[in-house]
Amino acid sequence: MNPKKVILLYNIKSRIIYSNTAYINESKKSNTLNEFKKVKNVIDEITDFLFGLKMTIISAIFLVIAIIFMILGIDTPVYLNPAWGAVIISGIPMLLLAMTRLIRERWISSALLIAIAMVASLLIGEIFAAGEVAWIMALGALLEDWTVERAKKGLRNLINLTPQTGRRIVNGVEEVISVDEIKIGDTLRILPGESVPVDGEIISGTSSLDQSIMTGESLPIDKEVGDEVFCGTMNMYGAIDIKATSLGENSSLQKLIDLVKAADEKQAPTQRIADKWATWLVPVALLIAIAAWLITGDIERGVTVLVVFCPCALILATPTAIMAAIGQATKYGVLIKSGEALETLGALNTLVFDKTGTLTYGNLQVSDVIPVNSDLSRTDLLKMVASCETLSEHPLAKAIVDKAKELEMDLEEPQDFKMYPGKGVSCNVSYGKVYAGNAKFLAENNIDVDESYLDKLRSEGKAAIIVALNDSVAGFVGLSDVIREDSASMIKSLHDLDTETILLTGDNTETANYFASQVGIGKVYGNLLPEEKLSWIEKLKSEGKKVCMIGDGVNDAPALKTADVSVAMGSVGSDVAIEAADIALLGDDIGKIPYLKKLSNSTLFTIKANIIISMTINALAIVCSILGWLNPVTGAIVHNAGSCLVVLNAALLYDRKFDDSIKKVDTENVEHSHYHFHNDGEHTHSHEGVEIIDEIETDNGVKHMHAHKHALLRQSCETYHN
Repeated sequence: MNPKKVILLYNIKSRIIYSNTAYINESKKSNTLNEFKKVKNVIDEITDFLFGLKMTIISAIFLVIAIIFMILGIDTPVYLNPAWGAVIISGIPMLLLAMTRLIRERWISSALLIAIAMVASLLIGEIFAAGEVAWIMALGALLEDWTVERAKKGLRNLINLTPQTGRRIVNGVEEVISVDEIKIGDTLRILPGESVPVDGEIISGTSSLDQSIMTGESLPIDKEVGDEVFCGTMNMYGAIDIKATSLGENSSLQKLIDLVKAADEKQAPTQRIADKWATWLVPVALLIAIAAWLITGDIERGVTVLVVFCPCALILATPTAIMAAIGQATKYGVLIKSGEALETLGALNTLVFDKTGTLTYGNLQVSDVIPVNSDLSRTDLLKMVASCETLSEHPLAKAIVDKAKELEMDLEEPQDFKMYPGKGVSCNVSYGKVYAGNAKFLAENNIDVDESYLDKLRSEGKAAIIVALNDSVAGFVGLSDVIREDSASMIKSLHDLDTETILLTGDNTETANYFASQVGIGKVYGNLLPEEKLSWIEKLKSEGKKVCMIGDGVNDAPALKTADVSVAMGSVGSDVAIEAADIALLGDDIGKIPYLKKLSNSTLFTIKANIIISMTINALAIVCSILGWLNPVTGAIVHNAGSCLVVLNAALLYDRKFDDSIKKVDTENVEHSHYHFHNDGEHTHSHEGVEIIDEIETDNGVKHMHAHKHALLRQSCETYHN
């Protein structure tokens, strides 16, 4: 045979053999990895179950029984000691946790020192001491897990905003298809009351779109041919045709979802103080215990040192203070969902605010009625435009009609009413032919407008309706969001605490500057999309600032997640914003922000005091153990007394007063309005006694928004969200 062929054949066989061997090895590795994962999952399930609330309570009952037996002098064999219940229930998961951290994560944690003390106590027959240290460790873990637990509903709510279908137009024929079937360049039709399925550009029609999900701006935005529309925003009035420009993961709404996901993943869990110190606590404890044993020749003294050295009081120092502070805040209508946030809040030096729904109420009201026709009074002008707007569904129109009704005006029934989506309305009333809308609408009807009035209203952050009678301008109606009464005083209090304030908003720059000047904020950035707000938060953090973001809308969610601490307005805020934030103001009282900072400062002081108390008691107990004044059982009792002192000191935080101006909130009985919308019939809650705010006619019926009242506590609110 040709040598070259032999070599070639050999190489091929070698490769086949190597390939097969590598495949078998990879398969073995894969199988081993899968088995390891299964074992790990089983261990995690056992640990989670035994460290749960019910099992921790059962463990405590066993310890109480053991204490009663000791007090009554009831002797039992070692294997029947009731404290074994606590050792098994609380000790086994703690031992597994310590070994997992040590072997798999190369992490020397406080659990390792407690595990060593527990095992040492068992070896010399001190079952109660072993069970006691294990139970306190379990209690500390339970408390801390409770304080840092965060709900994940917000992200699901955000994902649910993504439209699932769209109306595609092919050769003049309309078909409803899944959004996954939409391609770039497709022509899509969006009817009133429907959400935009993908980002696109209007190629036919005019309308007004609610873009609050993306920009947070309270006013619907007028759109015409050539304007861009965003996925997830709602078409309010006229039918429009758009050309799809981006799909799926490239859509604006999907990018918003991705921003929230990414920001959430960046939030690292806070490591316990005891775990941070465990790297040197463990070897020091072992050295002292071994030295005590070798010097005195009494192993019991060494074990006692390990028992009293356990950092259980140190473990309880943070979560007990956090729980007390959270309870204190809840009494005043503030929901704190993260202990980490409360710790961080005291170190903040920069507070970033959204405008609409945060510094303002987010409700438009008539602020100016300016007649320019000498024959018309302010009352005439308002009555004329309100009569014309009675059949309009636009939020500006509704605000004007509400103002007229508030003044008990006798409105007329408009004749020949016509609505031009994104432009305005026209009708006939007793005054004559009335036009009400924007400058472009009046220009199309050959009516000249004096822009100076409009410029003045815009400079004050107000929306304007131009009113024309017959063929000339009759006047202007200005509408404005209403600033919260305590916004300015709250900003001043923050400045007194040496805290910088910044305004980031999706509103136009003129509006943003006006509102900022009214409340005393110096730095203002307007016309921002969600990713731009997030970029500003990241920029501020990169400058070394500790940043708190305060917002209320879906568009604020990425920035809320990225900030060091975030606060959402609980009553008027979107569910997504509330779930994304660390803190929610249930009564929408923004004046509580300075109170929160004082509460955080006091909480940090209490935590530090608890640490000093626990370390002092531990140091004294170690000396007493070495001298033989304490045995493992009395050492465990002293150790427990230190933990109790820490808990009592933290409990004092619950009733401490920080600001007499802050009033308690009865979260069980006080009611508030909550806003949401759904298609008529697609709900499970009652509409009895509910005020319908907006109704939009769609092909599938009426889509409406309404306000309903319920207790502030979120669990009482769940039935109103479906």
